[in-house]
Amino acid sequence: MTTPTIVSRDEWLAARLSLLEEEKRLIQMRDAVAETRQALPWVRIDKDYRFEGPNGAVGLADLFGGRSQLIVQHFMFGPGWREGCVGCSFLADHIDGTLIHLANRDVAYVAVARAPYAEIDRFRKRMGWRFPWFSSQDSDFNFDFHVSFTPDQIASGTVRYNFEETKASMQELPGASVFYRDADGAVFHTYSSYGRSGEDFVVTDRLLDIAPLGRNVYDEAGKSIEWVRHHDKYDRPEDGAEAELALAGNR
Repeated sequence: MTTPTIVSRDEWLAARLSLLEEEKRLIQMRDAVAETRQALPWVRIDKDYRFEGPNGAVGLADLFGGRSQLIVQHFMFGPGWREGCVGCSFLADHIDGTLIHLANRDVAYVAVARAPYAEIDRFRKRMGWRFPWFSSQDSDFNFDFHVSFTPDQIASGTVRYNFEETKASMQELPGASVFYRDADGAVFHTYSSYGRSGEDFVVTDRLLDIAPLGRNVYDEAGKSIEWVRHHDKYDRPEDGAEAELALAGNR
């Protein structure tokens, strides 16, 4: 931790106003990027992707749940894995509260992974999530959207990820893809993002960014601290939600 500089209130206000100008520029840039994103051209999806869900096999259009817009979280959870990716789970912890608001704006949200549906459902129940989740185990969906890679692709040394050739490291990687379904039932791919872009959906990161110590993800030697856990695996759960509820009850 950097030793803080202690100043007068007037000096603090001057520094805060300077930062405020940077924050305003960031917000304006984010708005401009959002407009550019929404102006992207679309690609019609003609392939018959199939998914396994709680009611059996469905197609891509069925994932919309009657809405016109669909956000898919490409969840890292491969066949034979004991549990889903910690980072993807961290993001997923922030989704359930948004579902009613997204639905009000004609947007559906689902997670898709290559693990068999039975394994997905077991993990989903363990984590207590409510958002819909489907298996693409018998589909090319993950491969076509460049979040899953074959053993041959991994053996070649490079894969196509985040719109560029990159060093092959894992068979499953994270991302999100967005689709639109028109009145005639045609489905279009409108957007995909990968890598650190998922941080935009993690409210915990944004709250830590305004806390005095920030995300604090590096130790004094500059080594990364892997602090995130599945939410049922933190060493001291009494420091988490239960303690916050107890605190609220004492106010």
